[in-house]
Amino acid sequence: MRSDGLMWHQLFKLSPTSTLSLQSQLRESLVKAILDGQIPIETPLPSSRELARQLGVARNTVVLAYQHLIDEKYLLARERKGYYVNPEILTGRVRTAADNRSGRDDAANQTHQVDAKNEPDWSNLVSLELERQRNIQKPRDWQNYDYPFVYGQVDPSLFPVNDWRESCRLSLHVGAIRQWTRDQVDNDDDLLVEQILNRVLPRRGVWASPDQILITTGAQNGLYLAAQLLLNRSHGKSATVGVEDPCYADARNMFALFTDSCEAFPVGEQGVEFDNRLRSCDLLYVTPSHQCPTTSTLPLERRRELLDRAVEDDFLILEDDYESELNFVGEPTPALKSLDRNNRVIYIGSLSKTLAPGLRIGFMVASPELIKKARALRRLMYRHPPTNTQRTVGHFLALGHHDSVILKLSQVFKERWRVMDQALSSHLMMSSTAPSFGGSSFWVGLPAGVSAAELEARAAEQSIVINAGDNYFADENGPRNYFRLGFSSIATDRIEPGIQKLASIVESMKAESNP
Repeated sequence: MRSDGLMWHQLFKLSPTSTLSLQSQLRESLVKAILDGQIPIETPLPSSRELARQLGVARNTVVLAYQHLIDEKYLLARERKGYYVNPEILTGRVRTAADNRSGRDDAANQTHQVDAKNEPDWSNLVSLELERQRNIQKPRDWQNYDYPFVYGQVDPSLFPVNDWRESCRLSLHVGAIRQWTRDQVDNDDDLLVEQILNRVLPRRGVWASPDQILITTGAQNGLYLAAQLLLNRSHGKSATVGVEDPCYADARNMFALFTDSCEAFPVGEQGVEFDNRLRSCDLLYVTPSHQCPTTSTLPLERRRELLDRAVEDDFLILEDDYESELNFVGEPTPALKSLDRNNRVIYIGSLSKTLAPGLRIGFMVASPELIKKARALRRLMYRHPPTNTQRTVGHFLALGHHDSVILKLSQVFKERWRVMDQALSSHLMMSSTAPSFGGSSFWVGLPAGVSAAELEARAAEQSIVINAGDNYFADENGPRNYFRLGFSSIATDRIEPGIQKLASIVESMKAESNP
């Protein structure tokens, strides 16, 4: 028992449902207690036998935890006296008032009190009004919903755990560690670059050299780099950007940081519909393979026409090859970049939809001159993406795991795509069109007067996640009756009953609007 009467088992909380082992939980609890000053330096820890008895765990669990912390200099083993906190582990830390009290306050209670009258006026100091941007929102706890029709997330049951572990082990070999722990300055991992050039891009008909590729922290980072380089004019007229309408909202918000001149081109059943306003554009942003969010695909002949217009009207094309790997309907259409003979296309891709969005691995492919500038800009922002992650993904690609997971996802998603198409036709009977390219979502139109945002809120109350489409449109007063249904994260057998429940809500809303 401690001098303050607190039992050790009350200090160390172990949970049988934790993803960590009991030994890891105990080590973590000990480290926290030591660094928070909860264990006085001259107070001996209980013996391994006594602590094991109090915690209800095997003695060996405590022995191994103690030994690990001795090796890492947290504890000292004094002969015939027991285990003590090593005072050296606490050196180099700024002493606070909390250190002089018995025990340490929670971190939340140790923050400095701010004198409000002397605090800066941040609303005037920060010129960007980012909070006014219209963003797409998803519930963070979507996994707890019964019917998560959320897009852009992965189904944990489909993640290639063993393949990923193998790739991680390879990147943790001594030789590999010596390579990726070095400061790479502005360079990328050679293995990952090689694999993207030889394994990933050729699937889209794109062939490039190492000086034409830059690794980014996801596709979104690549879009931001391109926007800052091509739209942020320091002199002369403001650059004009063309976007699809509806459009990926974050891309539109990024462009707005660098220019207030934007042309919105409508999207039809065959992708973006461009007109003579292209002549005023300096940059056109498109998602031709699988338009976000409508899922339409730009046909080959219109891709060639767009490339001809880029030369004729002298503008650049920012191609976001969104969900291009998930093609399980018909023949794949080559990327715009693969047809580009004039270096007009800046190609942005990622591994988010096939591997995991949390890895944040993307890539930009463009002319060597632009990549050189993008690399210099990236260096000022964060130098390069984490090289240990780059190396692990490089191994994952080299071992053929990525091609294997694409095949598996395509087979599973094709079945979910079929089930969702049938369920929508049977229950909702709205203006949904099955994506002709594949992908992982449907774009659904509701009857006029039925609000998608209200449907989203009512659906959430019945444990259904959908995504209202209001913020995809350029006009704040644009259509309010479209929503997005994802099927990448919902089990196949949950799709039909989820759509049925959703249809019931829609019918109730229709009845209310037409009493």
